[in-house]
Amino acid sequence: MKILITGGCGFIGSNLIRHLLTSSSHTVINVDKLTYAGNPNSLADVAEDHRYTLCHVDIADLEAMRGVFAQHGPDAVMHLAAESHVDRSIDGPAAFIQTNVVGTFHLLTAAVDYYRGLASQRAASFRFLHVSTDEVYGTLGATGEFSESTPYDPHSPYSATKAASDHLARAWKTTYDLPVIVTNCSNNFGPYQFPEKLLPLMIIKALGEQSLPVYGKGENIRDWLYVLDHARALCRVLENGRVGQTYNIGGDSQRRNIDLVRSLCSILDELNPRRDGRYEQLIKFVPDRPGHDFRYAIDSTKIRSELGWRPQFDLETSLRQTVHWYLTHRDWWQSILDGNYQLQRLGQVSRTDPS
Repeated sequence: MKILITGGCGFIGSNLIRHLLTSSSHTVINVDKLTYAGNPNSLADVAEDHRYTLCHVDIADLEAMRGVFAQHGPDAVMHLAAESHVDRSIDGPAAFIQTNVVGTFHLLTAAVDYYRGLASQRAASFRFLHVSTDEVYGTLGATGEFSESTPYDPHSPYSATKAASDHLARAWKTTYDLPVIVTNCSNNFGPYQFPEKLLPLMIIKALGEQSLPVYGKGENIRDWLYVLDHARALCRVLENGRVGQTYNIGGDSQRRNIDLVRSLCSILDELNPRRDGRYEQLIKFVPDRPGHDFRYAIDSTKIRSELGWRPQFDLETSLRQTVHWYLTHRDWWQSILDGNYQLQRLGQVSRTDPS
């Protein structure tokens, strides 16, 4: 199968591509705008694979995307390209609207044009997998889980634009008969994650003997999903998922942010001890960000029962693997810190300032 993956140089995309190239005979066309978080170095080990092609293209460029479809003739699309950091969306929502909403619209338009030109047999097997987030559902209280039927209630510019893109994808299924499937996942972590996200940020700051900023009291709860489990789930959905359906993908690993950070500190104490003291002593509580959802939790019953997928990695094992990866791949993240991003806090804009 020839698969067109958007955003393949990002965190989830690069792990997905590596999984596809090492576990199957699929061919991959990677479409990436190569923004700050799109890092070709994340795929350096497969860059010379004859089954892999990188196209430096913006999904919001309709004619360029039409050209990619015409040139490469994919059998499926896995759409991961997105601006994804909540704090960054607070500082600059325009980029999120452009990529997540306008970009998805143009990608869907190009995909429909291409799909309508396929021979009947190829059209019957073609799939468009739209990859999204649990943040579109809003926030949970102390109990409950998000299911595929949970109403949307986004609370940040990021989640609002992802919700819009989900609705567009589903509308293109019902209006234009594009064979769309949607997935919504919980918080991913693992190798090659841009350092602005919680886990790599804490690991890298700890190694630099910097304070570890935890929002509010650290009581916000997330369901953590190892990125390699997510990659396996996406492949399972692409191959066996039902057109027009949504599948929620979660790790069944709910933790308070403060507990997760303390676990990371404990692992670092073992793998890379400080000269004086313990890493937990670096934790510093800081003012919360605007609109910080309290709790996310995914009900993965549907994908488990229909497609037979379940996480293979428990949280403690995958956390240890993740810390070890950042300890042994300092050159990867150090090259990022040599640029414009240097672990500074984002998303502190006043609630009265929408710019």
